[in-house]
Amino acid sequence: MSPKKYIGVYETTLKDGTPSYRASITYCGKHISLGSFDEIKTASKVYKDAAKVLDNSDLTISSYKKSFAIPFEKYVTLINFRDKGIYISTPIYLEKKYFLYYLSPTRALKFDIDDLFYYSSHKIMQRGSHLFVADYGSQLSVLARYGIKSYAVEGRDYRFANDDPNDLRYENIIILNRYRGVRQYTHKGFVKYKAVIHIKSNYVVGKYRTEAEAAIAYNKAADILIRNGIQKNFQLNYVEELTPSQYAEVYLKVKIAPTIYALRP
Repeated sequence: MSPKKYIGVYETTLKDGTPSYRASITYCGKHISLGSFDEIKTASKVYKDAAKVLDNSDLTISSYKKSFAIPFEKYVTLINFRDKGIYISTPIYLEKKYFLYYLSPTRALKFDIDDLFYYSSHKIMQRGSHLFVADYGSQLSVLARYGIKSYAVEGRDYRFANDDPNDLRYENIIILNRYRGVRQYTHKGFVKYKAVIHIKSNYVVGKYRTEAEAAIAYNKAADILIRNGIQKNFQLNYVEELTPSQYAEVYLKVKIAPTIYALRP
């Protein structure tokens, strides 16, 4: 059946000669691609869904149904363009002081407006509970933008001020431990830091007054264990707030638990 009978549908050919059908729509003078599809009827349904979204302001993001042919990401894009007058290619809906990035009809991440440029050009992907973007050929965790390491544990190394893990505004993310092997704890009303290193199980390196001391103690413990013959690729901490001479001074003075010196393969 000829695509000419279907408004907004154009026939193309893939490199292997397979026919493909592209759907597109024009709104407020902007030509919007809706995607390519194997079946002409599917492409036509997507176009019709898009037209309904743009013509009916009663349709909201929560109105999306599985029976719709239009992909959910494109559905969000069109609603944002319809309501806000700004076309963004990723599934973002703008609010006054923040924006929502929709992963599904029932889950949206909240970001500061300062991050709009980044996420308007970087698609968020999900593998299990891990959220990441493709950035310069590598996978970058969404949480890494806040200085949260891949090994960090929520509640131990960072937490959300309002207990909402979908609220990723900077004011809502509280970093508790920035360094590998460092644990923050409270003793008699004072915040202190404990360094813990893992071989086959966890070993306490020591307890320290500052986070930097605990981070350096972890590094020193790793050096000791390697000298003792323990073969493990320890990832060391980089303590950026200290100069090399300050780091060396702390490294020499910081005390390490005797059990660390005694460990052998």
